[in-house]
Formats: sequence, structure tokens, C-alpha cells
Amino acid sequence: MNFSKYKKSIIACVLALGIGVGGGYYFFGNPVTHQTTVKEQTKQTKPITDTRNTYVVQAAKESGPAVVGITTQVFQKDIFNRTIYAGEGVGSGALIDNDGHIVTNNHVVAGAKNGEVTVSLSNGSTVTGTVIGTDAQTDLAVVKIDPPKDIQPIKIGDSDSLQVGEPAIAIGNPLGLEFKGSVTSGVISALARTIDDQGQRFPLIQTDAAINPGNSGGALINADGELIGINSSKISKEGVEGMGFAIPINSAMTVVDSIIKNGKVVRPYIGVWAVDRQTAARNNVSYEGEGLLIVQLDANGPAAQAGLVEGDTIAQVDGKDISTLLELKEQIDAKSPGDTVLVSYTHNGKMKSTQLKLGQASSN
Repeated sequence: MNFSKYKKSIIACVLALGIGVGGGYYFFGNPVTHQTTVKEQTKQTKPITDTRNTYVVQAAKESGPAVVGITTQVFQKDIFNRTIYAGEGVGSGALIDNDGHIVTNNHVVAGAKNGEVTVSLSNGSTVTGTVIGTDAQTDLAVVKIDPPKDIQPIKIGDSDSLQVGEPAIAIGNPLGLEFKGSVTSGVISALARTIDDQGQRFPLIQTDAAINPGNSGGALINADGELIGINSSKISKEGVEGMGFAIPINSAMTVVDSIIKNGKVVRPYIGVWAVDRQTAARNNVSYEGEGLLIVQLDANGPAAQAGLVEGDTIAQVDGKDISTLLELKEQIDAKSPGDTVLVSYTHNGKMKSTQLKLGQASSN
């Protein structure tokens, strides 16, 4: 099939697998930094009754101390190439271990001068944190602080065990540190959501627990107070309420562990630009067979070296049917650089299979 005249428009809609898939999760804009005075009333005149001591109260007490505020001073280059102060952003994060590692969103710490941020702890103190690694593809980052003596890291849950309808609780700093430690509750609205079929790296958790600017990077916890997701985005459209999204913690921890170990994310690399039927149709391109249409390859990448060419359609990876980019990313990301996968594809209308040795790509 001759689709060369459509390549530019198609490639504009897709990103390379293993080359650089940018985030696109409807990220929050710049956090609100206006000064608002909010008085905290924490005095308790009498013991809480069993009726009031709900799962939300108990979960918030369990996990609240591990949620922190992250303030980033952002600097940019002006037209004369001078570094100028561009403003300040505030987001959230969660302490995940006794070593002082904090998981947050990449867009919360992006642009931090010298990789330094200010971390506001739940006890009211502030410390300097160092950004030890980021990954724009998944919108995740890790900040390191010197662990305080009274550190209380959050318990890591299992996002693979989540059920639609079960309680979900968000803790973070909506609209800035004036509202730090705010708790909102709802339910798990849906699992395995796709809101950006080109840049998204893995399925997201959907919740109706209120997520607002400044909640980015904060904790989504279950009724047991366990971390099940990293709040990352919401759909902000007129008339749309209660549609927030979080990165599942099981997927996030794979990225976080790589950052802690290597200072960056090391992931397997296939070296193709590909589109599904829906994306191709939007560009007036049709193709025979099932799977993903390859519109361009890295000439030195694993796919090209294995014999795949432009116009082929990837149908299966290790026997699993592939119909979307997200499915292909999940299959590839489950492997390690150097692993071999069996790729079934259509070439000139005929089904073929080949062994493909995965390369290596990193977040830096």
C-alpha cells in the first residue's frame, strides 16, 4: 500500500514507541498561587464516636502524614538567552520509604532550578528536596529528602486488585499549600482508562474523588489507607464534573524503582512509529488486516533489523492480539532490554512472524 503522501500528517499524530512518547494526560495548568488564609481547627473536645470514625477518617490518619507539598521555582530563558524567574508552582507528593524518596508528577518538578525543590512536610516543617530523576512519558518523578526522624512513609497497595465502586480517597494540596492535606473521597469509577491514545503509556484509574490543581502528584488511597495511585490529571470541560485520573501504583512503581536505581527510566525499545485504525482513518488512510500500521521505522532499530518495513501491520506480540498503541506499549514495557519477543505481522497481505530482540531506551 502506498501511503507515503499521508506520512507527515500521520506522524504528526503519533510518537515513537521506545523513542519518546510524551505525556498527554490533560495536565493541570499553573497552580493557583494567590494567598488565602485558612485557619486549621484541629482541637478535639471529646473522643470521636464510632459513627464518625469512618473508613475515610481512619485512612486519612494512616496516610495523611506521608503526603507532602512540593514547591518549584521555575526559571526560563528570555529572548536574550538570559535566565529569568518565571514563577512558582505547587504540587503534591507521597513519601514511599524510610530513605526519604518521594513520588510525584514530572510536571510538578519540571523546570526546577538545579534540580532542587522545597518540600513541605505534614508536621509543618520545610526541607530542600533533590529531583533524582524524571520520566516525561509517564509523568512521574522522584524527589529525595533527608529523612526526618519521625518519617511515616505511606503503605504501598495493589492497584491490580482494585474493583469498580470501591472507595477511593485523594489527599493533596489543591490550589496550593494554603489548603495542604485536603482530603476528598469518592469511588473507583473505572479501570484501564485511555484518555490519550497516542502518548499514554499505560491505562489509568478513573475516580470521582475531587482532584484539583495542586493535587498533582498526590496520593490516591484505598479504604485501608494504602497508596493505589498517583493523582495526575482531570478532564476540565464545561459541564464535566468528577472525572479525575490517577496512575496505577503497580505501573508507577516500576518507573519509580528504575529512577531510584538508575537516575532514569530504562525501558525496552522497538523503534517504530505506528497508528491504529482510528488514527489512520482520521488521516484518510485505510489498510488491510488487523493491528497497527507501521508508518515509519528507526532504520537501525530492532523492528527494522528484524525485517519489518513501512506499510506492515503488527498483529500480535508473543501471541497477544495488538489493536491499539496502548496494548503494544504494555506488551513491550513488560519486557526488558535484550529480551526477544515474537512479532506477528502482515506484509503485502501475507501473515509473517519474526523474532525481535528489544533494544534499550531511557528517559534521559
